[in-house]
Amino acid sequence: MAKSEGGIMETVKTVFWALLIAGIFRTLFFQPFWIPSGSMKDTLLIGDFLFVNKMAYGYSRHSCPFSACPFEGRIFGSEPERGDVVVFRHPTNGTDFIKRVIGLPGDRVQMIDGVLHLNGEPVEITPQPDFEEVVGPQGPQGHQPRCSNAPVGEGALCTKERATETLPGGVTHSILNIEDGTRGDNTPEFVVPEGHYFVMGDNRDNSIDSRFPQSIGGVGFVPFENLLGRADRVIFSSAGARMVYFWTWRSDRFFREIE
Repeated sequence: MAKSEGGIMETVKTVFWALLIAGIFRTLFFQPFWIPSGSMKDTLLIGDFLFVNKMAYGYSRHSCPFSACPFEGRIFGSEPERGDVVVFRHPTNGTDFIKRVIGLPGDRVQMIDGVLHLNGEPVEITPQPDFEEVVGPQGPQGHQPRCSNAPVGEGALCTKERATETLPGGVTHSILNIEDGTRGDNTPEFVVPEGHYFVMGDNRDNSIDSRFPQSIGGVGFVPFENLLGRADRVIFSSAGARMVYFWTWRSDRFFREIE
């Protein structure tokens, strides 16, 4: 009996320490994040689940896992690069957002007729086949997709123009366009301040990002210290209102690398 009890206790200890280590690992190095909106389609879909690499840019007072951190600024981290998909704390309202880094400190960023211009030069745009999805509620909040071919009834096919955008340095990613002539399609030229970044959603007409000032609910420039981490890979994806609805799982997106 003593041997049996000793074996059970050893098992309990092993499980305890395994859970403790896993919890510490998650707290220090990774943060789970569910995609709640369509602002990053078609790179990220509503219902995608991912882990944010918190060590990619180091720790700040926002990303530190402890209640009180003994440092200001950032430690251990590297600098973001153009094209990184990042999770960050909104500079004014504290909400966690996910967008793509477009402009680095010192860059001049402008949208002209829906085309991104960096430092006075238009980026390369290559047309691709339209992005298609079925009209219907998406995710726990039941968002309805916006469509280039609107009005579109429930259950019908919703389309958006799609293209590949190539940033300086060669990073490529997919972008979507719903309609021409929107406010975000033509902007003044922004000069990114030192220590800040200019971010945008890949679903350009359905994203509140650095093109819009914080005074009207936009993101504005994102301080380096507000970056929580980099999103590298989708771990799991569900198109339904609940994760347990296994018939809505998107198995083709499991462990997909984020480009």
